[in-house]
Amino acid sequence: MRSSHLAGHTGTLDPLATGLLPLCFGAATKFSQLSLDADKRYLATLALGVRTTTGDAEGEVLERHEADHITAEQVQAASRAFVGEIDQMPPMYSALKHEG
Repeated sequence: MRSSHLAGHTGTLDPLATGLLPLCFGAATKFSQLSLDADKRYLATLALGVRTTTGDAEGEVLERHEADHITAEQVQAASRAFVGEIDQMPPMYSALKHEG
């Protein structure tokens, strides 16, 4: 297949994600890894005290616990573990890169 017929994206297929979805066409698909390796920032909305079957807002709720005692400072302190280079585990429902 000629490179001019290739196309791909460098984002997520998560239906709950919002933002920019970069697309690559033709020879630009060779450079898509640069986008995947780039520094990223995330903004999250949390529901504390809830556990679901899928680990996200779409799953069936398995447990609910009171979380009123958790402060903004505690959330900020816990979020520091996600700053820097980390090995990210894909969500339970995810399209993983497979064989190229």
